[in-house]
Amino acid sequence: MRSVLNRLKVFASALKRDVVALWIAARDPRTPWHAKAVAGAVAAYALSPIDLIPDFVPVLGYLDDLLIVPLGIAWAVRLIPVQLMAEFRAEAMKKAYKPKSLIAAGLIVILWIVSIAICAYWVMSLLR
Repeated sequence: MRSVLNRLKVFASALKRDVVALWIAARDPRTPWHAKAVAGAVAAYALSPIDLIPDFVPVLGYLDDLLIVPLGIAWAVRLIPVQLMAEFRAEAMKKAYKPKSLIAAGLIVILWIVSIAICAYWVMSLLR
């Protein structure tokens, strides 16, 4: 049981490091443009202080944390050349802070507002 917990801690630590490495990769001119796009999107979402699906929503709330973010990280890492990714990981290990993506948070808030407005319009049209 203890080894499983240790492996999960190592895995979570590697994910956190890779998110920062992808944030670095998205800004590096040596990263291919398609890898930059995926890395930037994944890092922005993972570093956003607001989730697309709030954690209080049963089951779906943790879906992004358990599936979407790790799969996005894996996809972005595959698009970045191995030597560059190793360099980005080493740089991420040196960073003492975790960046925040306020732009992604803003986009998520806008998405929620638009969704609520659409739902309100739909409910109002049903009540007429």
